[in-house]
Amino acid sequence: MAIAVTTTKNALCSAYANIAATTYVSIHTADPGTTGTNEATGGSPAYARVATTWGTPANGQVTGSQATINLPAGTYTYAGLWSAATGGTFIDKVLISSTTLGAQGTLLVTPTFTMT
Repeated sequence: MAIAVTTTKNALCSAYANIAATTYVSIHTADPGTTGTNEATGGSPAYARVATTWGTPANGQVTGSQATINLPAGTYTYAGLWSAATGGTFIDKVLISSTTLGAQGTLLVTPTFTMT
């Protein structure tokens, strides 16, 4: 059953965004499973998770601030969310359009959670 009441959708979006005070975006070379495996490494500047700040839910959707992530050459297929810049708790994952970088580059990620 889909949720029909917008205020309920927005409340669930707020709960999702508040799992951690600050959420960090990660990039993965393959499905990270339920623990966050296959996270990118290396590069110069070095790969690191990037913080996102969640906005206010509206119409059953909440969007985080865009993250610019440094990545070495490689193919990337998933983005993830973590509770910390290093270590921490793996919160969620999403399949992204497969992105192949032939050299060091950046990937822009804008996390969005939608409640339907």
